[in-house]
Parts: sequence; C-alpha cells; structure tokens
Amino acid sequence: MSAPVSLREALPQSPAEILPLLPAMGRVMLSTRFKGAIHERMGPVGTVTIADGKARLTGECHDSVIDLAVVKRIVVDCSGRMRDKALPKLECQDAAGETLFSLIGLEGLEPFDAALASLRAGAPLEPVLREAPSGGAQDVAPEDLGAATFAAILANALPIAIDFERPGLFQHWVGLLPEPKPSMGFVNVMQGDFHLHLQAGTVASWARHQMVAEVVLRALDAEGRETGLSLRGPAAAFAGVPGVREPAAHG
Repeated sequence: MSAPVSLREALPQSPAEILPLLPAMGRVMLSTRFKGAIHERMGPVGTVTIADGKARLTGECHDSVIDLAVVKRIVVDCSGRMRDKALPKLECQDAAGETLFSLIGLEGLEPFDAALASLRAGAPLEPVLREAPSGGAQDVAPEDLGAATFAAILANALPIAIDFERPGLFQHWVGLLPEPKPSMGFVNVMQGDFHLHLQAGTVASWARHQMVAEVVLRALDAEGRETGLSLRGPAAAFAGVPGVREPAAHG
C-alpha cells in the first residue's frame, strides 16, 4: 500500500479485492463482538476464495464466510497497540459505516503493510477514540448459564463445534473444549487458535434443534431472541447442560 497519509484510512478497493491478500500477513485474528459474545479465530489464513458473493477464509486456524453483500468497505487502522507491539487491523464495515468485525495483523506492521503493498492509499479518516476498560467487573457466578453449560460440556469430554453468526459473517470452530476460565465478568474458552469470551448473563436459555446426526443448541437472550451463538455436536456432548428447551412450534 502507498505510504499512508494517516493512521486510519478508508480503502478505495472493494472487500473482494482486499481480502485475498490476507494469507500474506502471517498470523491474523478475525474478531467479532455481538450481543454479549466475542468470537475469535487466530493464525495464518490458508486461502481466501471469492465466489457467489461471499469470501471464504480457510486453513488450519480459520473457517469463516464473509457476506460481501453486507460488508461494503474496509478501513485500515494502524493505531492499535498492545504494550510495545503494533496491531494494525482491517475493519470490515457495512453500508452505514458500522464495523461488523476486524481482521488484526498479529505479526505487526511490516508483514501487514507488505501484504497491502499493491493497494492505493485510501481516504484519511479521523482517529477513533478508544473506550477505557470498565472497572469493577464482577466474578462470574457458578450458576450462570454460560458457565454451567461449558462446565457440563467439559465433563462430557466430546468434541463440539462453537459457531457464531452475525450480519456479514459466519465463523466456525470445532474441537475438544478447553477448560473455561471465568474472569472479569466473562466465561472465557481459549486455546491457541480460538477464543470465545461470553459475558455473564448473556445466555438465558438454549433452544435445542435435533438434526440428522447431531444436536444444535442456539443461545437465546432473556427475550427469547437468538444471539448468533450456537453449539453443535452429538447429543451426549450436551448431557447435563441446563436451560435447554425445545423450540416453539410454528403454524
């Protein structure tokens, strides 16, 4: 990419032109936050396939589908840092300018810039004020449905999928559940290539759907609305999970 005129720019190229450059960045985190959950995959992107209006990210550490009818523009932001390390990112935005999810270059600025070297510089944007972390977060109660759910799944010791869907994105992970770590008001499920941070109280119940060979539990909020988080696996993987109900019949 041409030398940036600011730390934050709206790129002129379409997402379909930009996203195929991700494999050259090294380790990338795709992070999205929606309705009390943060779902993250991290590691090198193997391939990006553009077809039928969607971008598919695949590899050992990524399995995501981006809807290019929803993601209308990408903003590059090089202002992020963690301690002494730069964490540049691509913000994937909808037509209203809302950031739906971000692709963060975990290797720092050099491989990030090199991957985008063929792009023209974008229109400069004002920096975004970062929200200060809120203090006084409470511990997660053992009876919290998210905490109790993952404790039961851990005890059953069977692999499951943890999927997340929101406007513009579907992201998937599957494996044996690592031990959940409640902290700072979240239930945290973390391993090398995957993090789920589920805010306490977010899930009020699970809607159970019986598929041909497996069960899907869809997270519902206190009003009975789906949150985008779902768990999928054999029925035995969810033995003892509380708050499960059959979906309401229609018609």
